[in-house]
Amino acid sequence: MASCAVRGGCPSDYVAVSIAIFSMILLIVRSTFPFFIHKVPIAKGSAFWIPVIQVIASFNFLLAIVMAVNFLKYKKSHWWLSCYVWAVWLEGPLGFGLLMSCRIAQAFQLFYVFVKRRLPPIRSHMFLPLILLPWVAGAAVIHEKKPLNYRCHFGTYWTIPVVFLHSLYVAVLMGFTRAIRHIEFRFDELRDLWQGILGSASLIGVWVFAYILNEIHDDISWLQVASRFMLLVMASILVLVFFSISIAQPLLSQISLRKREPLELKTMGQVLGIPESGLLLQREQAVDIDPNEPLDKLLLNKRFRQSFMAFADSCLAGESVHFFDEVHELGKIPIDDPVRRIYMARHIINKYINAGAAMEVNISHRIRQEILATTDLTHPDLFTNALHELTQLMKMNLAKDYWSSIYFIKFKEARMRSCEHEMEEMRGYDFSPRLSSVNATDDPFHQDHFSRGFTQHSHASYLR
Repeated sequence: MASCAVRGGCPSDYVAVSIAIFSMILLIVRSTFPFFIHKVPIAKGSAFWIPVIQVIASFNFLLAIVMAVNFLKYKKSHWWLSCYVWAVWLEGPLGFGLLMSCRIAQAFQLFYVFVKRRLPPIRSHMFLPLILLPWVAGAAVIHEKKPLNYRCHFGTYWTIPVVFLHSLYVAVLMGFTRAIRHIEFRFDELRDLWQGILGSASLIGVWVFAYILNEIHDDISWLQVASRFMLLVMASILVLVFFSISIAQPLLSQISLRKREPLELKTMGQVLGIPESGLLLQREQAVDIDPNEPLDKLLLNKRFRQSFMAFADSCLAGESVHFFDEVHELGKIPIDDPVRRIYMARHIINKYINAGAAMEVNISHRIRQEILATTDLTHPDLFTNALHELTQLMKMNLAKDYWSSIYFIKFKEARMRSCEHEMEEMRGYDFSPRLSSVNATDDPFHQDHFSRGFTQHSHASYLR
């Protein structure tokens, strides 16, 4: 016991390392599950790379503890096995510091979006390096002064500033979290932030306790082994608790191993509870479509909009119609419900407005900057100018071809069958098929099968 307490390789050390490996496997599965199982498109920007950096920082943090606290037997014969590589740089700026900085950057975004109701004044890829600078400066000073002993332990003189730096970042995260605690989030953002604060604060407490035990009672072998075991296990729990999808990509937080619903039902409008969002119900009355009417007025009709969207998608130019559809859904949210309006507006900006977005729409630079620099994400006219530009583009590039396309022909046929069906219902037929709000599809011609089956059934009954 005495030998492995100093050099590493005790049975409990291998158990702790196994727990750390298992926690990293769970973390990777948790972070990649929606993409590999449900085939969720990979987001661009901070919504993607901040969670990725969190996973990398978690790996660095656990690996640094394993290498710096002598869990494994190895000879420090190379420079990259030095205590300053693992205990200073990898554990600090590239481990715990990077992990805390990512969460602070996310809390900073939530504060500006939901409290200030505007986009953050500084982008995440610039904010993250800035908030990480104190860790880099501290690591550089420690590397220069070289206060570590042969067991990678700080002296008493350096313990206080190191613990203070860890605690400072937890306090900053707590400050942002308290500032947004009154917001009624629709997802798990606030819960995840408090879990991160509790986990990181507990880890710092355990780390200080383990350090004191190792420094003061270095002659008690079992106490050294137990303290470092507790430290690694606590860090393994932290990386699992600390990771969150809900803050970066709220919709992905709704997809888990327990939820087997089809992915197409997981739109932002449906999750936010917008009435009949994304659904085409058969009770909607068919109306006459006049090609001479303005396109923006025609697109207000759900059946026509879905048909026009299918045509635009077939031309690889469906971004504008999808944008119109989601802005239309935003308009259904009352003005006095700012939280849901912010969720929807933020979703639209990330999906359609940001440069390089998954479905970036073709609007002028001036209007794009007006949206990104808005001081009120809940404003009812936030996307009005963008809609006007895109409607004109659709009118010039898509509308003329649509009227002569097979999609418009099918739309007219479906409308005629729907009218016939409504007339037969008025004549006293007792059959009224309805589309379930769960199993309904966005295909505007989905009711063809019901209408065709209904006509055949009615005709057979009449002959009998």
